[in-house]
Amino acid sequence: MKAVRFHEYGDPDVLRYEDVEQPVPAAGQVRVRVAATSFNPIDASVRAGTMRGPMPVVLPHTPGRDVAGTVDALGEGVDGLEVGATVIGFLPMTDDGASAEYVLAPADVLTPAPTSIPLSDAAALPLVGLTAWQALFEHGKLAAGQRVLINGAGGAVGGYAVQLAKNAGAHVIATAGPRSGEAVKSAGADEVVDHTTTSVAAAVTEPVDVVLNLAPVDPAELTALAAVVRPGGVLVNTTVWMPAPSDEERGVRGIDLFVRSDAGQLSQLVGLVDGGKLRVEIAERVPLAGLPALHARAAEGGVHGKVVVPSA
Repeated sequence: MKAVRFHEYGDPDVLRYEDVEQPVPAAGQVRVRVAATSFNPIDASVRAGTMRGPMPVVLPHTPGRDVAGTVDALGEGVDGLEVGATVIGFLPMTDDGASAEYVLAPADVLTPAPTSIPLSDAAALPLVGLTAWQALFEHGKLAAGQRVLINGAGGAVGGYAVQLAKNAGAHVIATAGPRSGEAVKSAGADEVVDHTTTSVAAAVTEPVDVVLNLAPVDPAELTALAAVVRPGGVLVNTTVWMPAPSDEERGVRGIDLFVRSDAGQLSQLVGLVDGGKLRVEIAERVPLAGLPALHARAAEGGVHGKVVVPSA
């Protein structure tokens, strides 16, 4: 089969589109014929070697945490899945990923794919959708009638977070630049703050229950965001290289989010997609052979929005 792999850590040019042996599922595993994966910034960090501590991988390594595809073969002891079923999943961080024609996945990370959108487009959902879900509901405990500030809402996670928060009945304040402001408003934000012209902390005149920070802001800005959280509220931060600030005097909790695979939560996201309550937005579709060039563009800041990588 064809796959994109890197045999050493480094710049995007270490990625190779090459022939590899088709994998054989072990007990508890499923072999998936990949319809598509997607590009996530974490893929570039792993390739560059900056995540060797928390996410050690065996070289050569195939990137691609998201998978959408068709069950091709079952390992021993796998129940509840049938050959030919369409599935999506968020693959374990240290296993080989789905930038290939076939990939092995633990059966318990897979869930039936949405039926209302093309299967390959569903690869845009798992990692970023789960990040938004876990940030808002698992850690933020967001409920109807509450106020949430989503900082950095113009990215892929932010697009889902705005929709999910609005679906939950929250009042959504979102920050975005000029390029993504209209998309964020279309996703359901009640207020959109242009962070390129306005101080976010100054623009939020009424305290919020939850802040979700998705942007690589400096520590002073992150601390200022914590100040707009009401007493007893929470700031959830996904830029994990910079710890989330807390305010013990006011009971404001700071939480650093490390997204994890959860097939049950992913199934709920699929239900929202098929129910017409959650849009899956695709910025680009890049063929598997073009993945090295995509990594190179991303390194230069030339990738915006969610990019799906079909295997064929």
